[in-house]
Amino acid sequence: MSNADQTSPALKEIFNADRLKHIATEMTAVYPEFNAKAFLKMANDGLAQLSIMQRMARVSECLHAVLPLSYEETLEVLRALAPRLNSGFVSISLPHYVATYGEHAFELSMDALKYFTAFGSSEFAIRYFLRSDIKPTLALMHDWSLDGNEHVRRLASEGSRPRLPWSFRLEQVQADPTLAATILDNLKADDSLYVRKSVANHLNDITKDHPEWVLDLIEGWSLDNKHTAWIAKHALRNLIKQGNPRALTIIGAGGKPEVEIIDVKVEPAVIRLGEKITLSFGVKSRIEDNQRLVIDYAIDYVKANGSTSAKVFKLKALTLSGMATETVARGQHIKELTTRRHYTGKHAVHILVNGERLASTGFEIIADAD
Repeated sequence: MSNADQTSPALKEIFNADRLKHIATEMTAVYPEFNAKAFLKMANDGLAQLSIMQRMARVSECLHAVLPLSYEETLEVLRALAPRLNSGFVSISLPHYVATYGEHAFELSMDALKYFTAFGSSEFAIRYFLRSDIKPTLALMHDWSLDGNEHVRRLASEGSRPRLPWSFRLEQVQADPTLAATILDNLKADDSLYVRKSVANHLNDITKDHPEWVLDLIEGWSLDNKHTAWIAKHALRNLIKQGNPRALTIIGAGGKPEVEIIDVKVEPAVIRLGEKITLSFGVKSRIEDNQRLVIDYAIDYVKANGSTSAKVFKLKALTLSGMATETVARGQHIKELTTRRHYTGKHAVHILVNGERLASTGFEIIADAD
């Protein structure tokens, strides 16, 4: 879970001293013998230096240290605690307890993860069981994908994602996406947007290693169902940005764009870091027939060594009427992010239509005035 070390420092304050007091208070309410003083002393020790996921793990470790109960008895106390916690993310510490101390009791632990997931998510914890014994864990998750509770169905998909953010990769699923294919198939038309987002993200993970497998799978689906069509579009988002012909065809934008990009500009053309640019242009049809278009733009960000690295951004999908012109505009703040640093220099901006680069412009970042 070390990926979380890269998150915003403020995010880890979800587990601050006040929150730890809240946990101790609610634990005392459900288990009066709870040693709140010992828990708080241990949990607060070196807290400032810990990332958010390390703090989450610290909570479960400290609960284990101060609870003089068996694993089964502890789970009963934690089940009573779960609905009393005032943060869904804090609740993730409870399934983490299961992952850390419950490998010896598979059925009991699986039942606990299924229960806890409705209060936060058991998506991180289930991965430890998948890594250690994938076959029975996936078999149970297949059953979860048919559950009446959307949180449990989402856990089946989210927990088995090959590249779940903030967690380790599931190397077996990454190498062989068929292992979780029945879970995805069960959920491909789910009524819950919460579940559909997870299925789309799971499939998008797979496109990074097995794009053709995902394309084959989705081409075999009936996209007449609006929920399935939604999943397909979002699952293929990276392939669409890359201009993959099969992905574009699936969403109805596979044809060569018969358009002209006009009046393309970035304003202002020169900025300082932290300021906003506005990209605008017109898309003018060259033919009488309607066209389904996917319009994106890419910025060639200047790197520290002077080279560039392209980042593609979604703009819009539309049906352009014959001989019509559509005006497109998008504003973007050019500011420092945890995932991207900006450097002075000229940044090219490219307009992409159905994956084809049809026009370019740019802007320049200059240093702040002294």
